Amino acid sequence: MTTALEIRQLSRRYGPVQALDDLSLTLEAGRIVALFGENGSGKTTLLKIVAGLLAEYAGQVLVHGEPPGPATKAMVSFLPDESFLPGGVTAQGAVAMFADFFADFDAGRAIALIDDFGIDRRRALKTLSKGQREKVQLALAMSRRARVYLLDEPISGVDPAARETILTTILSQYDPAALVVISTHLIADIEPVADAAVFLRAGRVLLAGDADDLRAEHGMSLDRLFRTAYQTPVRS
Repeated sequence: MTTALEIRQLSRRYGPVQALDDLSLTLEAGRIVALFGENGSGKTTLLKIVAGLLAEYAGQVLVHGEPPGPATKAMVSFLPDESFLPGGVTAQGAVAMFADFFADFDAGRAIALIDDFGIDRRRALKTLSKGQREKVQLALAMSRRARVYLLDEPISGVDPAARETILTTILSQYDPAALVVISTHLIADIEPVADAAVFLRAGRVLLAGDADDLRAEHGMSLDRLFRTAYQTPVRS
């Protein structure tokens, strides 16, 4: 298998806060990896570093053998956990923006997805519901022909029907040879589609491995394993 992401002794601080602490991790291409952890465990910081949005860190990060920079930004599609588009832009306008920014962006695919979601492309994003805005942003992120997809909380804050639609879209649109990392607190929703799982705590890897291996080793679902693993308070 091809190594898509290799991280060695990665550390990152925000002032007195240690967001990532000597974290090492290797993820293979062609996998859907669930990234779990409590609030403040380092999930978003990790994804932003891999996406090339945070440059100040200690350690090594390689995306298909390249450190984060222009070369990796051309192969990584990042969906942040907050709205990243101007509220006044329409869905149609957002498609045009992505077409200008990314050489691997498939505008036709994005338009088809937005239409399939039943969203009026002429409406400004600020007039859409939270779930509709998230679907537009997901359509944009998944319409890149990327080698790595980093999705930060793509199903948070939406109803169960919308979660199912979003997950179905992710599964149907990504290249099976790509790496997909999905950060979430909704373990039960992601578990059926995850090939592997990484549990972070206090900026470190608490558990990581193939989803089936983790279930077999611990004799429980990933959802139950999450609840069990995080019962003990973090030691300072």
